[in-house]
Amino acid sequence: MLPLKGFFRSVFFLSLFALVTAAPLAHAKDDVQIIIGTAGVTGVYYPVGGTICRFVDMKSKEHGINCLVESTGGSISNINGLRDGDIQFAFAQSDWQYNAYHGTSAFADRGAFTDLRSLFSLHSEALTLVARADAGIQVLDDLKGKRVNIGNPGSGMRATMDEVMRAKGWDMGVFKSASQFRATEQTKKLCDNEFDAFVFATGHPNGSIQEVTSTCATKIINIDGPAVEGLIQEYPYYAPAVIPGGMYAGNPQDVHTFGVKATLVTTKDVDEKLVYEVVKAVFDNFDDFKTTHPILSTLNKRSMIENGLTAPLHEGAKRYYREAGLIQ
Repeated sequence: MLPLKGFFRSVFFLSLFALVTAAPLAHAKDDVQIIIGTAGVTGVYYPVGGTICRFVDMKSKEHGINCLVESTGGSISNINGLRDGDIQFAFAQSDWQYNAYHGTSAFADRGAFTDLRSLFSLHSEALTLVARADAGIQVLDDLKGKRVNIGNPGSGMRATMDEVMRAKGWDMGVFKSASQFRATEQTKKLCDNEFDAFVFATGHPNGSIQEVTSTCATKIINIDGPAVEGLIQEYPYYAPAVIPGGMYAGNPQDVHTFGVKATLVTTKDVDEKLVYEVVKAVFDNFDDFKTTHPILSTLNKRSMIENGLTAPLHEGAKRYYREAGLIQ
């Protein structure tokens, strides 16, 4: 894992690296070009897409496939791009994958996208509960009677926290106060003692969590128990997540929580060979793939094909996983 102090610098250079490696290559006229829809160039999806393309292009003389990444608006625009045939592969959060496949939420107008197919999941966007060390918060239930920032309406962290509250049978009245500051505001306000705890949906390591745990005495609290287990069972786009101990100052133990997954998806109509070669490129270079970004450092092959996938596996992905002994 890269040192946390180099996190932001690594994101910049990895994104720059992806820009270079994803440039169109000279190729034979009979070669097939595939496009992976990612997100903004400064995020995680773009450099990860660049690495996948680099691995695919390493064997382009053998399989005749060339790969290009495309910066996009993220999950929803990626799924719409797949549906419209503009791209062949795309990153999407598991909750949006679920909603697209079932035709719910932002995809209700277009209906169920039943041709959507999964390849694998990646890192967790984990619901993270950070509390002041002097607030007397050791477990999730200790939030009752405390000052808690539950996130701004419309944000991913607020939506997930609302689900936790529903599962626990809580309303706003269980807290001494429930503030709704944005993620960019809450770090300073926690250290200034304006509230006792906040929630944040993010992958790890994260610069904001690094900042708050280094600035004032804090604890990252487990978000677990029967109510959370029930949510994971109820919503297949949720999956367990672990924040490794020692990743952040003052938090030496693993923290158990849950959240959505980043996933790579395609459509049923994309040729089985193309999907097989993309999956093979990642899993045959798995150790190198995990070094693309610190957020990928804890990936596990089996969990990548078991967690967070709410659309069926593509036949090309199944073919590789059977050959690798990962599924029957």
